[in-house]
Amino acid sequence: MSGQFELELPIAAIRGGDRIDLVADSAECAALGKRLGLAALHAFQAHSVIERDGDKVVARGRLKARLEQACVASGEPVAEQVDEPFELHFAPGPGVRPDEEIELGAGDLDTIFHDGAVIPLGEALVDSLALAVDPYPRGPNAAAAMEAAGVLSEDEAGPFAALAALKGKMAGE
Repeated sequence: MSGQFELELPIAAIRGGDRIDLVADSAECAALGKRLGLAALHAFQAHSVIERDGDKVVARGRLKARLEQACVASGEPVAEQVDEPFELHFAPGPGVRPDEEIELGAGDLDTIFHDGAVIPLGEALVDSLALAVDPYPRGPNAAAAMEAAGVLSEDEAGPFAALAALKGKMAGE
């Protein structure tokens, strides 16, 4: 696959305020949808403004997608729209040996390390989409499919259901 979402930006070429607009064509949508395990990815686009401070880069913007996933219970397609802001921080790798442990602070957890030459903007946006989709999509027939499979509802299996059953046993004594 060769497409816009494989974009790597040379750090030296980034000027503050650069605007990057990426729109996946149908072939790239199909390839990304397959890679992410989606039933279909109909549209995917991202619009960002890039800021650079030395070797640190921040991309802020919005990603949008129209997709379908399989319902976790029935397997039927579930349509989903993603429209989310993002803020991606790119910084040089920590420069440690592969077997050396490092401590990450809370501010480091959303940092994407780069090699000092390019930032993997396209890959980071695909990762952001993967994190934005519903991890457990449920279609309109999900409850019926789960009941037919013998799965208890949240009300039947929750802690209050256990307390109600205990109360019923105690009242029956």
